[in-house]
Order: sequence, then C-alpha cells, then structure tokens
Amino acid sequence: MARSRTNSGPAEDLLIELDRDAGVPLHRQIGASIRASIRAGRLRTGASLPPTRTLAAGLGVSRGVVVEAYQQLVAEGYLASRSGGYTHVAASIPPAAAAGSAPPTPARGAGFRVDFGYGRTDVSQFPRSTWLRSVRTVLTTTPNDRFAYLDGRGVPELHEALCDYLNRVRGTSAVPGNVVICNGFGQGISLLIQVLVQRGAKRIALEDPSSDDDARVLAGAAGLDVVGIPVGPGGVQVDALHRADADAVVLTPSHQWPTGGVLSASARAEVIGWAQRRGAIVIEDDYDAEYRYDRSPVGAMQGLAPDHVVYCGTASKTLAPGLRLGWMVLPPHLVTDVAAAKVLADRGSPVIDQLTFADFLARGEFDRHLRRMRPVYRRRRDALLNALRTHLPELEPAGIAAGQHVVAWLPPGLDEAEVVTAAARHGLGIHGVGPFRIAASGPGGLIFGYAILGESAIAEGVALLATAIQEIRVREPGGCSDSGGTRWPGRRRS
Repeated sequence: MARSRTNSGPAEDLLIELDRDAGVPLHRQIGASIRASIRAGRLRTGASLPPTRTLAAGLGVSRGVVVEAYQQLVAEGYLASRSGGYTHVAASIPPAAAAGSAPPTPARGAGFRVDFGYGRTDVSQFPRSTWLRSVRTVLTTTPNDRFAYLDGRGVPELHEALCDYLNRVRGTSAVPGNVVICNGFGQGISLLIQVLVQRGAKRIALEDPSSDDDARVLAGAAGLDVVGIPVGPGGVQVDALHRADADAVVLTPSHQWPTGGVLSASARAEVIGWAQRRGAIVIEDDYDAEYRYDRSPVGAMQGLAPDHVVYCGTASKTLAPGLRLGWMVLPPHLVTDVAAAKVLADRGSPVIDQLTFADFLARGEFDRHLRRMRPVYRRRRDALLNALRTHLPELEPAGIAAGQHVVAWLPPGLDEAEVVTAAARHGLGIHGVGPFRIAASGPGGLIFGYAILGESAIAEGVALLATAIQEIRVREPGGCSDSGGTRWPGRRRS
C-alpha cells in the first residue's frame, strides 16, 4: 500500500515518514524510523534529535506521541537525554545494531610500531587558544560585506598581512594586488597549470627526485610534457634546465624535497636568467622554509624576479594541513587569469578562515608559534641524527639544517627497496627516495620524517632499522658487510 503523508510528510528537522493508514500506532512508526536510522548509521553516536515540540509540529502529531517514541528508545538504549532536555543518540549502541557495522578505517601508519612518514606536521601543537581569539575578533568586528561573494583573489586583509610577513621574513617583493588565496599548494599548482596551458605552454620541468605528484599528474592530464631535471647536492642542475625546452619549472630552492639541498645564489641567478630569456615561469614551492636550525635564513627567489617567479606558500607545514590555506604571489600578468580560474574552481576560499589567519598574522601569533615550534622540531631532528650515528653510522644524512625530514643515503651494497621491505617486517614505516625519481638514476636513500615523533620513538625506529639492515647483511654471501661509516664520494652534509 502506498504510504500517505500528511502535513508534507517528513519532519522539518528529521526524516520520518508516517503512514496513517497502516494501522500501526504513530509513536511506534516514529520509534521504528529513528531506530532504523541509528542501525543504518544515518544517525551517528552523539547526534542531537529535534526537541519533541519541534518534531511533533513537523509531523503534524501531538507532542505526547513523540515523547512516547523517545521514551521507548531511551529505554532500549538507542537514545539518551542530557541536561536542558536535549535528546541524542546514545554512546552505547545495542549489540545487535553494532554487530553489523563496518570496521573502522585504519589511520595512516597503523600497524607500524614507528612510522617515519614524510610530509606531516605535529597538529597536536596547533595554537588553539590564540586561533580562537582571532576567530572571535573576526566574528565581532568584520563588516557584513566581507561575508558576501568576493573576487577570486581572496580577502584584502589577508593579502596585506601576508605581504607584510613574506616581505619581512622571506625577502619577497610582494604587493597585495598580486596575491591569490587558494586551498593549499595542490589547488594552487592546478590553477597555474590551467592558465599556462591556456597561454600555450607545452612542457613543464620538475626536480628529479621530487615529491610533486600534484604537478606531475595535473600537468600530464592537461596535455603538458613533463621533464625531470636532475638534482645535485646544491639543488637542481641548472645546465640540464637549459636543455629542457620547458615553459615553466617547479622548484623547492630553499630546501629541496627530498634531498634537502639549497639552490646557491649563482644557480638562482642562472635560473632567473633562463626564465627571462625564454619568457618562462619559475614556480617556487616554499613549503617549509620557516623551520631552520643550523643555518641563516635563505631568502625566496621571488624577491629577485617578481615578474618571472610565482611564489607558493601554505600553512600546511607550519600550522595544520586541515586548514587548507595556501597563497600565491604572482607576476602581474598572471593575476587576472589565475583569479578567474579560482572563481571557476570553487568561488573562493572560506572567508572566515582567511580573515582569521590575517588577524593571526597581524597580531604576531604566527611568529610566536614558529618560535615555539623550532626548538621542538630541532630536538627531534637531533634525536634522529644521534640515533643514526649510534646505530647506523654508515648512512649519510643530508638536508639536516632545515625542514621536518632528513634523507639518509645508503652505502653501496644495500638495496633501497629491500631495506624498506625489511623495515616494514620489523614494524617500521619508512619511504625510499626511488619512487620519487622521474627519470634520473641515483643512490638509494631513506626519507625520515620526524615531525610527529617523540624522541624515544625516533630512537626506537632507528634501532628497528638497524636490526632490519643487519638481517639483510647476514643473508648476503660473505656475511656482514662493514659498518665503518662508508661514505659516498663527493657528498657533503647540508
């Protein structure tokens, strides 16, 4: 029998449909509908239900009918009441309902005793109280028109705050009119590739090795040729860039990912000269330059050639990746097209988040957060280096002076993939450099991300790695290889 729905059927605040011709009491129909929603997972643990008067009005029944349904579900353990008369889905779902639920998805690193996963920041250190202060300031002082649709560039307050910060700390030559706010580097590079293709670009160059899967995949999908430029101890090899015939190049010049090299002043000048002669674009990914420990600050390339360098920054490594806050300082001739691409993508990034970050920057809270976190990460970096010296002196650390990861090059005779697999058998999660190479070959290496690990966990992880490597050596013909600190010729620490 088709169900008849009076008073427009579903309640305004909860999807319940009543069949008044079914001969089943209405309170039982309401209870059965809510019970089924809980069992199916549509109403999750802790979810609030509408007040009885509200639900009764929406269903066109008396309040007593809804009260009776709620009381029955409370008695069965499906619902619970809390102070103030609010009713919510109970924390303990009846066993029969829970039995058919899907198992939780394991978190990243699940199954490893220690996980040296890269690209992570310690989000437990997010400055909640000072961020909340900025949120309150925004909500109480922002003019109403800021909450309407804006252009694709973002809010002016954040443009100004970012320029003040970047020019002071990173040595950029940024002006507010050239800033576009985006949802992290991933969206920023996507917008840039779209615009470059529209303008006739045919080829983009990436560092090799490089973690920039976003650029590699997006460029390929957009029809661009992707060419890898080998990376040496001092960053990208500029002579190879001259031969690449590229229209744009993506670089991490202040702390090359993953090798940690810093592009020298002379190499930067050569890259800029190349871009000026070709009319090409340099895309500068400044992903973690704020974290430095044993060296003076290295300025951004954008300050040397603002008409040819796109500066890309993000809060992912400094605050939290979940904020999805990124920014680009663009050459003037790209601003309008990139902003238009941003509008087509999502109509602009969330205004409240932008204004909150602007206030956070202007108050100096971002600087204070970075000053607090640098010694935390430095202690973790030092714990990693000490553990490597103790347990694996034959590995050669590189890129140690900055960032949130270290690369350690393997000595001859150790296969990178075999080491990674053996480490996993011992409960250690770690990545090799090999999967991040585009075309160039090179020595095997391991990437140690240390940002979210405590010092004792770091020491335990290196000890596990040493055990795994020792087992590999024992299996090799001739027994153990020497552990006297084999070094790659010509390699230097950075």
